[in-house]
Formats: sequence, C-alpha cells, structure tokens
Amino acid sequence: MLDEGADFIDIGGMSTRPGADEVSEEEELKRVIPIVESLLNEFPGILISVDTYRAKVAKEAVEAGAAIINDISAGTMDENLLKTVAGLQVPYILMHMQGIPKNMQKNPVYENVTIEVNQFLSEKVKELKELGINDIIIDPGFGFGKTVEHNYELFRNLDLIAFGEFPLLVGVSRKSIITRFLNISPDEALNGTTVLNAYALQKGANILRVHDVKEAKEVMKIWEMAK
Repeated sequence: MLDEGADFIDIGGMSTRPGADEVSEEEELKRVIPIVESLLNEFPGILISVDTYRAKVAKEAVEAGAAIINDISAGTMDENLLKTVAGLQVPYILMHMQGIPKNMQKNPVYENVTIEVNQFLSEKVKELKELGINDIIIDPGFGFGKTVEHNYELFRNLDLIAFGEFPLLVGVSRKSIITRFLNISPDEALNGTTVLNAYALQKGANILRVHDVKEAKEVMKIWEMAK
C-alpha cells in the first residue's frame, strides 16, 4: 500500500461491519499494538491511524507511535475516549453512526439523513472544540446505520457535509452502497468504488479510505488533471 502511494495506513483490531461482535479490550490491544510497533519499526516515518472507540486502546496506540485516532462512535461508546484524545493531542476522525455495529443496519430511519447527520456532526464538533480537540477530520459514515437509499442521498449532498471547515473523509470502498445496489459481491465492486471515489472528489472529499490504493491514486491523478 505504501509503495502504491498510501498517505497513511488505518489499523483496527475489531471488525465494525454490520452485525459484528465486539472483542474484549485486552484482545483488541493484543491485535493492534504489536502491528503498530512492527510497522513503525519496518517503515520509519509511516503515518498510522488506529480505528478504535476505546480510550485505553487509543492511548496505548499513540504511545506506540500511531498518529491519528479514527473513532466510529464519535465518543459515544467509551465516555473516556474524547478526553483521552484531547490529552494525546492527535488528529481525530469524527464519524456519524446510527446505532452500534451489532444492530446499525437492522432498520435505520431518518426524516432527512443529510440534515440529521450534519446536526449530529455539528454538535459533536462543538463538544470536541470545548475539550481542546481542533484537528478534526469529518467522516459521514457511509454504511453505518444507513440504507442504500440513505447513503446515496447523503452522497448527493456530500458538499454540504463538514461545513467547509474540516477535511472530509469518504470511505465507500467495496461497501453495500455498491454491492447491494448492483447485486454483486465485494470482490466485484472495484469498478463501482472507482466511480464513487471520483464523485466524492468532485463533491469535496479530501481523503479516500480504500482497499485498492493503486486504483484510487490513479483516480486522484486523473481528477486533478481534468478538473
């Protein structure tokens, strides 16, 4: 991934896919910390984000050398997480999610998904700033407590997310926004991912979270040349 042009690597020790079960904090630490240490040892200077909603994992990961905390829960699943990130003084990825991974896709309901996501993010940004967290990246949370229709409505209004103030991260790589809509498997979803990545850049995305780095970098190069 680094050879193909990845700017940073996202490490997570617990699946957050729809229906996923939790693992213990101890198990998450056993999975994450050695990988962070090994990557930094093998690739000095690498930027690592750690995908966790647990304060202890965040703290130990940063102490091991991680540079960013990527939290799907927006601080709602561990009351100590946001205070911990504030103390660590590292960038924080703030994501919207309705429900928790175990149940988030069972029956997500919104009156207006764009307004509700923006309201949630706005309130959380205020909370983060009050804690002294100012280096914030916004993730609308595609696939996290949203139907296919919700995801596409949010995509159409993507330029309204992040308020023009914060970097916008979009992660749709091989997700159900593509696979369910086209009735294909994740292995067949690279073409759809490429289309949405290009559209995301057009709508103001600054960061693409992907599985296929080479293809995403090609999209970015072509988009930069063509815009």
